[in-house]
Amino acid sequence: MTDRECFVVTRTIDATPAEVFAVLADPTRHKDTEPGDWVRDAVDTEPITGTGQIFAVNMFLEFAGGHYVMHNLVNVFEKDRAIGWLPGQLDDAGNHDPGGWSWRYDLAPNGDGTEVTLTYDWTGTPQSFRDEIGGMPPFPEQFLVESLEALARSVK
Repeated sequence: MTDRECFVVTRTIDATPAEVFAVLADPTRHKDTEPGDWVRDAVDTEPITGTGQIFAVNMFLEFAGGHYVMHNLVNVFEKDRAIGWLPGQLDDAGNHDPGGWSWRYDLAPNGDGTEVTLTYDWTGTPQSFRDEIGGMPPFPEQFLVESLEALARSVK
């Protein structure tokens, strides 16, 4: 039994770990890894190079009021092996205030391809935010399956 609230989905992608990682470490490519148009263009276009880095992307969700910017704090960075971030907002002092959910991609060689495990964890999401958006997660597990399908298309 676990207290974690998360979805974990795995898929083998026909590309090397370095090719997959290059897409995930490029904020300008994140819109290509989503099944819809939730993620828009990158505000910060420099590649992700390590933990502690914050990169911002423009987002759009009707139920979240339309357009907004998400500031993502990189909390996992192992070149060609794993990358993850904590979405959130910057406070008035420029400090990152995480929303309580995270995205993580783990990569492992699998023959000529890469086994990619995508984890979306919403364990730390405050109840007030859950109530505001009508519950967590804001999408079904199938969204992660479709995200990995989009990632597979984007590395070709």
